[in-house]
Amino acid sequence: MRALHIITGLGAGGAEQQLSTLLRRLPVECDVITLTNPGPVADRLRADGVRVGDLRMAGNRDLAALPRLARAIRAGRYDVVHTHLYRACVYGRIAARMAGVRAVVATEHSLGEDRIEGRPITAPTRALYLATERLGDATVAVSTAVADRLRRWGVPKDRVHLVPNGIEADRYRFDARARRTVRARLGVSPETVVIGGLGRLVPGKRFDVLIRAIAQLPDAVLVVAGSGPERDRLTRLAAHLGVAGRVRLLGDRPGDEVPALLAAFDVFVSPSQEETFGLAVLEALASGLPVLHTTCPALDELPADHAPGARRVGGGMPELTDALRARVADGPVRLPQPRAVRHYDIGRAADRLAEIYERATGTAVATAGGTR
Repeated sequence: MRALHIITGLGAGGAEQQLSTLLRRLPVECDVITLTNPGPVADRLRADGVRVGDLRMAGNRDLAALPRLARAIRAGRYDVVHTHLYRACVYGRIAARMAGVRAVVATEHSLGEDRIEGRPITAPTRALYLATERLGDATVAVSTAVADRLRRWGVPKDRVHLVPNGIEADRYRFDARARRTVRARLGVSPETVVIGGLGRLVPGKRFDVLIRAIAQLPDAVLVVAGSGPERDRLTRLAAHLGVAGRVRLLGDRPGDEVPALLAAFDVFVSPSQEETFGLAVLEALASGLPVLHTTCPALDELPADHAPGARRVGGGMPELTDALRARVADGPVRLPQPRAVRHYDIGRAADRLAEIYERATGTAVATAGGTR
């Protein structure tokens, strides 16, 4: 079986990293086309032997991209087209049907209460999404929260399939040597408390709240990996609060650098008030870090004892500051990987998607041991 994955971009975001991880385990021959921005994840995919094409869309309304995409799909003779993120789902579903593909599957990574793929949800946005959703055979939700939103939007229940994101737990196990190396590169002493975060520098991630909290913790350093339009504002905020020397905004980091970066942290914080899954929280837990989070659907769907190192905090700066102060006072600790990490193994996600492909195409997926 041959599958083509179409995604809006291949920067260092959660959906993009998840696609790269998934393709290492999915028992299907896969190619990838990005509509725009073939960033660091494209390099990682190519290093794994995946063919990656760039459609070079000029913008959201570049309708000339449709026939180009349909031609690429037709030339690849794919059995399945699998789309990821809003713009790719809209264009990819239409192009796949133009090309006469047997099965069209979409994964919804980014549907929040009022935003999708970072853009506000308007009536036209929702209408276009629903109109093109009908062109597919199945829509995959990465969490129960996303599945519930899809159903509330009017997507038929039998078309919505829950396939939670997954991680490769062994890649994130704590490495003391990596900790020393990364801290030396960052200019951080072995005794300094490092509070860390991962994510796009956009308003919804609320890293400004984390910078304000750091201003109340004079012995701690904040390290955030990620890029985005908020970078300049966050830099100015750190300077205004007098903590510029204790805040490191690293920009995007390749996925293979994230485990080492997590090893350098002492506490992980996710201050975002809305997430569709919470993959970074799971990665931090896999590294043995204590975690403070405002929201994490992945953990909400499990019993509390599956992630004893994670603590939910309110969205306000005072509560976050108090929680961080208490965490720092307890001293550094590395925890065993919790049950939540094993629950979200990437192999489960790959197997579940293979089943969806089989159902949509009526063809068994070949595996290393034969057929499923």
